Order: sequence, then C-alpha cells, then structure tokens
Amino acid sequence: MQPMLSVQGLTKTYKGGKQALSNVNLDVAKGEILALLGPNGAGKTTMISIICGIVTATSGKVLVDGFDNVSDYRQARGLVGLVPQELTTDAFETPWDNLCFSRELFGLKPNPALVEQILKDLSLWDKKDTRIMALSGGMKRRLLIAKALVHEPQLLFLDEPTAGVDVALRQDMWNMVEKLRQQGVTVVLTTHYIEEAEAIADRVGIIRGGELLLVEDKTTLMQNMGQKQLLVDLKGPLSCVPESLASLGFVLAKEGLQLLLNYRGNDDTLDVGAMLSAIHEAGVEVLDIHTQQSSLEEIFIELLQEAS
Repeated sequence: MQPMLSVQGLTKTYKGGKQALSNVNLDVAKGEILALLGPNGAGKTTMISIICGIVTATSGKVLVDGFDNVSDYRQARGLVGLVPQELTTDAFETPWDNLCFSRELFGLKPNPALVEQILKDLSLWDKKDTRIMALSGGMKRRLLIAKALVHEPQLLFLDEPTAGVDVALRQDMWNMVEKLRQQGVTVVLTTHYIEEAEAIADRVGIIRGGELLLVEDKTTLMQNMGQKQLLVDLKGPLSCVPESLASLGFVLAKEGLQLLLNYRGNDDTLDVGAMLSAIHEAGVEVLDIHTQQSSLEEIFIELLQEAS
C-alpha cells in the first residue's frame, strides 16, 4: 500500500553551512501515529516545515499520498494540516470567522456544520464569537488545532502541541488524536513529553543532529532495546551476594534488602525458573519477586548517548 508520507533523501543546508537535515528517509503509513523525538535543534521542525512547503529542501523528495510537494504542491498541501509551536492567530478575529476563512483559503466550500463540530470537540464553542485576543493561552492552542483540521487534512503534523498547556488540555488533545486515528487520519507529532509518545504512538522515530537514528515500532523498540530488571525483595538484609548468585549477575540494592538482575528485554536465554531455583538453593529467604522494564524515555536517553 502506498504510504501517506514518503520522505526520500531529504537534506537541508542553510547559508553559512549549517546542516539541519542529512539524508533523511521515512515512510509513514495511512492511519499511523508516528512520534518524532529528539533534543532541541535536532531537525524536527525543519523536516516538518519542508514537508508542509514552508521551507525549501536542499535536496531530496517529499511525497504526500503520492503527490510531490514541489511539482504537485496544491494537491500535496491540501492533504496536510499543521499545528505549529508558535501561537500565530489574528487577534481581532473570532474563532468562527478564523476557521471559516482558513477553510476558504484551501478553496473549499463553506461547511458551518463541520466548523461547529470542530469547535465543540475542542471545547471552544462557547467562545466562537469572542475575539481571539481575549482567549487564554490554552484556548489559543486549541484554536491552532482547529485551524489545522478545518480543511479536513489526511496528514496532520503536531509540532510540540502540548508545550506549556495544562494536564486537562493535554488529555483532551490526545483523545482528539485517537479520534482522528479512527477516522483514518495519519498523525506525526513531536513532543518533549515522552510518556505521551509511549502512550499513543504506533512507531517512534528518533532524530539527532539532523540524522534520523531509527524508526521503530514502539513495542518492538522497548522489547529489543529496553532493559528489564528482575527484583527479588528479601525478608532480611544480606551483607553480600552469595557467590552462586553473583556469578549469575545479581547485585544488592536497597541496603541489602533486594537482589537485582539487569538483562536485555529481548534476551531469550534468561531462564527465570533457573534463577529462582538458584536463589532457593542459596538459602535466601524471599519476600516478593517482580520485574520492571525500561521506559521509552530511558531508551531515548540511551540512544542519544550512544550517538554522541
């Protein structure tokens, strides 16, 4: 099946020699949610700006549902919605007029029912006739999302959409993203809240220094690159790890009240049953046994450290 977005060999070098992107290749399937993670200055916003036709690439190609975003600009841009980081709206307009005008900019017929539904979905209906200058920061952020949706895009970019907003608004936004997914809309988001990427994304891309380090299914990434820990809570403290357990990799934690074993999430050679038998044979009295796995944030930090 043709991807909704195909980025091929994308490179951007600014005057003065600063390279913002270096040979980025990426395909995003229709209806997929991709979280793009990276530190400030990694190239996330530059890539999104090129795809949306705001910035010109030095080399490479971008296809949106098969349309080249340079030679088929009108068709490609009509399929794309963008929620930028900056709050840029006409302060003297009302949300209703702003959305109606934004829809007309794409050459679409008026659709008051759609505008009403979007405003209601984003809890802005009661503010539809209020001047934008009088809206709170969170409401202006919601309005940016409404503007990106009013021309019914099939590919939506959310560039740090929840930066500086409260928890309730953040949750509303992610509920909206899930609703869009159900409607078949493809979503690419950048975020500093990695726990949100962990919660809603299908795949995760990690970018650093203009290079796309990897794009991986979220679950596979966490299984293959994350660490797991086998945690054995003890009834009484140990002064040292029994030699038979130390040879297996166990170390002491919590002032001798816990045995801890780190292992890779994809390590199929680990025999938990044998580990438990070894603990029993060592005469260690066990209170509880449990495991835990690395978060996406821990994997993200580890990848960036390896790339530096």
